[in-house]
Amino acid sequence: MVDTYLVHGAVRSSAAYRVRIVMKLKGLAYREIFLDLAGGEQNQQDYRAVNPQGLVPALVCSDGAVLNQSMAIIEYLDDMHAEVPVMPRDARGRARVRALSQMVACDIHPINNMRVRNHIRDLFPDDPDAVANWMEIWSKAGFDALEARLASDTQTGRFCHGDTPTMADACLVPQVANARLSQRDLSPYPTILRIAEACEALPAFEAARPDKQV
Repeated sequence: MVDTYLVHGAVRSSAAYRVRIVMKLKGLAYREIFLDLAGGEQNQQDYRAVNPQGLVPALVCSDGAVLNQSMAIIEYLDDMHAEVPVMPRDARGRARVRALSQMVACDIHPINNMRVRNHIRDLFPDDPDAVANWMEIWSKAGFDALEARLASDTQTGRFCHGDTPTMADACLVPQVANARLSQRDLSPYPTILRIAEACEALPAFEAARPDKQV
């Protein structure tokens, strides 16, 4: 029997988006509560009781256990529901998928998220370009490295690792969506774009898109 999960997320959160992709790929039953991050709902006492870090997503299991951090949640779901794996079964493959995922989730996404952008804006109130310049520098560094890694590795297939989607693809697609929203030029990254387009053609990725949430 498949558990029904409760996910505390946000429509535009990249971290919640990547978990949503995996839930859809695995066909898991879940309910998502969307927090208004711009309005500060993540800082309210009732949510801090769920996740003291005040970040999304948080996964509440059927027994009440709470998990946080998107990649930990994804690997937990993969352990619990292995029928549609999103991690390779060999140790080296898992290490590669984790590394690709972390290049996005640890090195690109966090330095471009809302709380960092707000802090940069507060630090440089007289510079209207401060946030855009910050995002450009670090997004470019991350995308450059990711493109080089994917393009040069024979283990890259239709997707980030071989020909089935993995956690790395679940991390990649939301970051590409963010780049498109900020009108970033992605033409220097043909491998990233090719993989993202292959993912976006799958029903699970389509259903997980922010604009498909209600």
